[in-house]
Amino acid sequence: MTSQQQPGTNVAQALSAAADILRAAGGADARRDAAALLMHTLGCDRSFLFTHDEEVLAPDALALFRLAIERRAGGEPLQYITGRQEFYGLEFEVTPDVLIPRPETELLVEAALELLRGTRAPRLCDVGTGSGCIPVALLSDRSDAEATGLDISPAALAVAARNAARHGVQERLRLIVSDCFAALDPARERFTMILSNPPYVAADDLAGLQREVRDFEPRVALTPGGDGLSVIRRLVADAPQYLAPRGHLLFEIGFNQHAAVAQLIEPRTWTLLDVHKDLQGIPRTVALRLRG
Repeated sequence: MTSQQQPGTNVAQALSAAADILRAAGGADARRDAAALLMHTLGCDRSFLFTHDEEVLAPDALALFRLAIERRAGGEPLQYITGRQEFYGLEFEVTPDVLIPRPETELLVEAALELLRGTRAPRLCDVGTGSGCIPVALLSDRSDAEATGLDISPAALAVAARNAARHGVQERLRLIVSDCFAALDPARERFTMILSNPPYVAADDLAGLQREVRDFEPRVALTPGGDGLSVIRRLVADAPQYLAPRGHLLFEIGFNQHAAVAQLIEPRTWTLLDVHKDLQGIPRTVALRLRG
């Protein structure tokens, strides 16, 4: 007796066709992205895909999956389609209003936690907080800490607020719309540590960025224009007004900015503790301590 073929597209067929589309669009991880988007569409894990590869997709699920694949083939980052990204072992909501948290920024969190050892009840300030990934990760690790997140974008701060609530640190994270420190009163604010993953891409380097970064991530969070160092200049110049004695300033820099940033550090004001390299050996995180 011959079994009748079941109509429709099953999991294996949908994955194969989607991977072909992404591969033709130049996707380097076509199969992985296709699987991630199907898991997102179905609300399942990877093991489900492999154990149910002959299961026929419902028409509405298949339509949603094809729409997601179309978006990814057009260059939209996977994280904006799924609305999530892992950072420092925590899952964060991400939208086109915020930068996608990256592994190299975890180095900033690690360096901060090391410097905060032995410091009780630290007060932290994250400049350009975006999704809130830096302060939320720090507050999740340090239950005695409080933090302030500053961002010029109200939409970004709304994402940060949801991430803080997701991880139960909303009561210890104050979020303020601010262009750098503009909304703070230096007579009333003193932080143990100021951190920042600032916009630092030079205007001339924008065209060379990956398409999914250049065309989809918020421009204001990528570049301040010019040589890319204007926000870092403001951080180095203005942070001393908002730091407690011997407080720390940590910030991320671009792959070719180490020498230029070194020239901005006034040795009478700052002690350069370290420039941490990322996994590719690129100088990435600058750690300074306020003198006096």
